[in-house]
Amino acid sequence: MRLRALLCLSGSRILAVGTARAVVRGQFGNIPDDVRAWFKCVRSPAGVPCRDISDGHRTIYDVRVGVYWVPIDGVWWQVPEKAIVRSVGNPLGEAVVWYVNVRGNIDIRCFVPADAS
Repeated sequence: MRLRALLCLSGSRILAVGTARAVVRGQFGNIPDDVRAWFKCVRSPAGVPCRDISDGHRTIYDVRVGVYWVPIDGVWWQVPEKAIVRSVGNPLGEAVVWYVNVRGNIDIRCFVPADAS
């Protein structure tokens, strides 16, 4: 288990060359392997794989009184503290949010800030 975590962390530390897309379903042939590996190993603070929850989406964000906010479908949503992933780095250099739409309500499951370290 520690070896896998170390490999995921090491893979996430390698900076991607070129532009990467945040939604990685295998349909993009130009995604560097290290970025694919990063998306596969990102887990919520509770340990749930983010990729198993929903697709990751590159996003802008705002910090209001120390709280992250992200726009989803034109509406700004507060990122819950339990969704913020800070320990996996970010090879994209852009924030990524994973969420699901549950009966019209957005449930943010994971969020990696652009400057995650």
